[in-house]
Amino acid sequence: MSSNSHDTHAPSKRVKHDSPVNHYLTYIISILLTMLAFAVVLYGDLDRSFILIFIVSLGIVQALVQLLFWMHAKERGHLFPLIFIFAGAFVALTGVFMAVYWVWW
Repeated sequence: MSSNSHDTHAPSKRVKHDSPVNHYLTYIISILLTMLAFAVVLYGDLDRSFILIFIVSLGIVQALVQLLFWMHAKERGHLFPLIFIFAGAFVALTGVFMAVYWVWW
């Protein structure tokens, strides 16, 4: 038997993890986005269409922040989950668009 029988294994790759500072920063960003949406509604003197567009925009930004940082979608190997997430969002948005179209027109 050869003494090099175990040398054929590939060296293990170390997975680089995010530092806790990155998680704290992301958490603070999420809290600030939520507080900003609350402040806009609390102020109340703004146009309703602006408030609606602004809150939906903040929601989209917050969803992207959480998808990229908390769910680690920015790392390698997450292509198929991202494809299914965006395909599901496309189907959901198509359903909402069609429901609004049928009700108002």
